[in-house]
Amino acid sequence: GQTGSGKTFTIQGDAKNPGLTPRIFEELFTILDSMDNFEVSLSCYMVELYLESLKDLLRPKKAAEVPLEIKKNAHGMVVVEGAHEIPIESLSQANKIFEFGLDNRKTASTNMNATSSRSHLVFSIVINSRNKQTGQRTVGKLSLVDLAGSERVSKTGADKERLKEALAINKSLSALGNVISALGDGKKKHVPYRDNKLTMLMEDSLGGNAKTLMFVNVSPASYNTDETNTSLTYAKRVKNIKNVAVKNTKSKQTDKMNAIIMELQGEITRLESKLEEGGVKFRRTNTNFNIGEGDEEEKEFDPDEE
Repeated sequence: GQTGSGKTFTIQGDAKNPGLTPRIFEELFTILDSMDNFEVSLSCYMVELYLESLKDLLRPKKAAEVPLEIKKNAHGMVVVEGAHEIPIESLSQANKIFEFGLDNRKTASTNMNATSSRSHLVFSIVINSRNKQTGQRTVGKLSLVDLAGSERVSKTGADKERLKEALAINKSLSALGNVISALGDGKKKHVPYRDNKLTMLMEDSLGGNAKTLMFVNVSPASYNTDETNTSLTYAKRVKNIKNVAVKNTKSKQTDKMNAIIMELQGEITRLESKLEEGGVKFRRTNTNFNIGEGDEEEKEFDPDEE
């Protein structure tokens, strides 16, 4: 949806009207409290895409900034290499981490919105669980994505910096539209995920082993009819995408074999990246495998820690 149509409010809400994120956090921990037969660990990372550059929004204040790379792990899950992944131990901590990341997000005033989000935001929770009786493990990821607003440059009152932002935003949203169109037509052909970092970040949410819910926000004003039509066209395309999601599971008996497969899969992924950088295009079917949760001691989130 366009700038000012309510996307960020839908995700965040306010003190009186909680948005999706605080409601999801509360529901998630309610479910976890009822899973007595499972050991569960949560961790999260949060990044923004601004002017085609990735920024780690959970980077502690004293930590050095490092380049971030978008990759896929051995079982097809998108990861951001270099981003801080923070353990989550409680509902209050989840909210604290999310608020810390939001404080670091890029916003600016335009003619369309006094506090317009000028970046795309991705907040992902990685969930590892183990059945205490069977030993079976599952791994999943819940991603919350707040896209920057699409708009006509002429309506933003854009100065030089705002113009650069608007062009970068519209370019990435155009790439997302191309991916949605390719996924929705039902034909087996190349899906241009790698045309933009936004579509690379969202690859496993759109066409992967996932269930996806997309909210489309529109303005009630006739002044914004063109933008509303564009948003509704997006919605129509998204409805054509069909995914069949299955649980990422494994048992004790397959741990050793999966470890070998993961190592080989990682090597294949690295070689694929090199081939694609060299201009070689191909298509293959990814198979998802799982990894178990680590045994590292978790600690409270401290934004001042390196």
